[in-house]
Amino acid sequence: MRRKLGFWRIVAVLLLVALGFALYRFIAADLPDARGPQIARVTISGLIQDDPELLERLKKIRDNDQVKALIVSISSPGGTTYGGERIFKAIRAVAAKKPVVSDIRTLAASAGYMIATAGDTIVAGDTSITGSIGVIFQYPQVKDLLDKVGVSLDEIKSAPLKAEPSPFHPASEDAKNMIRNVVMDSYAWFVDLVADRRKLPREEVLKLADGSIFTGRQALQNKLIDRLGGEEDILAYLETRKVNKDLPVVDWKREDRTSSFFWPGAASWLLNRLGYDDFVKGESFQKIMTDKLFLDGLLSVWQGAAD
Repeated sequence: MRRKLGFWRIVAVLLLVALGFALYRFIAADLPDARGPQIARVTISGLIQDDPELLERLKKIRDNDQVKALIVSISSPGGTTYGGERIFKAIRAVAAKKPVVSDIRTLAASAGYMIATAGDTIVAGDTSITGSIGVIFQYPQVKDLLDKVGVSLDEIKSAPLKAEPSPFHPASEDAKNMIRNVVMDSYAWFVDLVADRRKLPREEVLKLADGSIFTGRQALQNKLIDRLGGEEDILAYLETRKVNKDLPVVDWKREDRTSSFFWPGAASWLLNRLGYDDFVKGESFQKIMTDKLFLDGLLSVWQGAAD
């Protein structure tokens, strides 16, 4: 009996070891940095904000010796200038160690184009939309509405420009000049960045930096991008940088730091595993549950016509 019991204990231990190894292999298969030599791809879409998780992901790509190059795939109308600035600098840090290609998809305007300029080369489609070099500061004005409903707001402040411009009264000329100076300073920084990255005279960039958008074909003529094409053209460029074009392109997706036991993460995981990812995208569901609702600061964003 003791021999039989000892035998089955050994079998149980071996099964547990085998199961643990299989589970590790299953989990590791989903980790991009466990897939050997590769070309990493990061997708930046939607409104651009200060995004610590994305910055950390770019840092990991920069420091990972298995990653031989980076493709930054951009589909964004822009966002905050500060968010674009931080992502731009993080991508340039990657480019200091390995080739980086900016892949403009449907749209990369304003802060989206700012990020694209961080690549060593920019590839876009013939009909991609890009450009919209500029900065905007918007604020609501609700004074007329408050007047209609009979509501007023009194305030006592330390100086006339404190908390200006205000949605509760028209901005004074001093307040408008203050905000205009901030906008123009950020605008000058953006123009200088484009001139430096695209190796264009500042005067030439200023002619393009009136907020205009361009198709990929127009952007190529204006030297805002380097070439038209898709993934084959990107891989062909990387081959000129001594990166094997046959390496797998691995998507480095947003990490779920909340763990699957936190209910948005769990719901996201369950929706995908049950096969409903085409009906309700689990990742989109989790993003809706966790992203900020408001943008703070100056904006560099292209606003298309609304229906």
